[in-house]
Amino acid sequence: MRSLIDDRGAGRSQTDAPLWRAAQLFRLLSFLYALGYQLVVNDDLRSPTGGAVVFAALSVWTGVATVAYLGGAGRTTAFVVTEVVITCALVLSTLAVTDPQWRADNQSVPTTLWAGNAVISAAIAFGWVGGLVSAAAVGASSIAVKGTVNIDLARSAGVIILLAAGLVLGIAAQVNRSAQARLAEATRVAAATAERERLSRQVHDGVLQVLALMARRGREIGGPTAELAQLAAHQERALRALMSDTVLTPVTVSDGPVDLMAAVRRRESDAVVISGPGDPVTLPPEVAAELAAAVDNAIDNVARHAGPDARAYVLVEDLGEAVVVSIRDDGVGIAPGRVAQAARAGRLGIRQSIVGRIEALGGTASLESSPGAGTEWELRVPR
Repeated sequence: MRSLIDDRGAGRSQTDAPLWRAAQLFRLLSFLYALGYQLVVNDDLRSPTGGAVVFAALSVWTGVATVAYLGGAGRTTAFVVTEVVITCALVLSTLAVTDPQWRADNQSVPTTLWAGNAVISAAIAFGWVGGLVSAAAVGASSIAVKGTVNIDLARSAGVIILLAAGLVLGIAAQVNRSAQARLAEATRVAAATAERERLSRQVHDGVLQVLALMARRGREIGGPTAELAQLAAHQERALRALMSDTVLTPVTVSDGPVDLMAAVRRRESDAVVISGPGDPVTLPPEVAAELAAAVDNAIDNVARHAGPDARAYVLVEDLGEAVVVSIRDDGVGIAPGRVAQAARAGRLGIRQSIVGRIEALGGTASLESSPGAGTEWELRVPR
């Protein structure tokens, strides 16, 4: 319930505005029905004056609730709960103005139709759970007035109707909110895509061509300029990836499954070759973030320790029951015992950043290396 409406105004969003307006139209029609019913039965009540007072209170609340809901001020938890309480009180007031035989033969003085307004409001505000709870409260008040539970649905189906209305309208309200959220997200993505395409057109003839020229000429000149050429090529690739919507920022935890290939591919460059299946390799967001971070550390280690000309080769495999990422390089390799020596010296980068991450996910991380033969990590994470 807290995610749908709260006292700070979450229930006042424009998403639900059409539902609230339609509910107030129903409130008006149910009030007219209650007015006609009151005119017909008031003289038959044990206390006609009491019946008039009950209807006056009903009329005042109808006006207050209509104005509050249409204006948005009433779309809060406190106001909706207050309406349910007032509705139950008005239904129970039938006990004070009628005799037992009248109650056995008739509905409550406020009428079941008018009492349904509280159920509708709760269903819009809280979804199907709120709709059912409010319907149960109003229905229990009606049963208390009758003094018995009538199982003859052909003659007494008021409680069933209230429960059905609360359930159906609550589901409809939740579906409406979900659809509006998806539409808003689609609109945001479309706007971002349009802006990216506009920037791409402007950048393509300027920055990208300059970076490509620098990379090409730097390689031709050679010497110290070759390093600048490599940086220019890397920046060109990164900028092209950004314009094609490839993720370049660190992996963040989202609400749904994450494509590991997209997360890993952001590290692709002239010195890093990424391979994997054509289909997305989806993992829970926390798992994908930790696995991608371990891959990042392995690639960073290649750049730091494998030698200036070393290249890294990353292979992502989706085995169904597990996801395996292999990171291999053609660098200088690691001398035997070097990793253990670093751990004893307090340098725990490999232990914490790679092995620790994978083991925390219930997986395994294995390292193979020898001097002059490069290194190879195999990171295996179960699904």
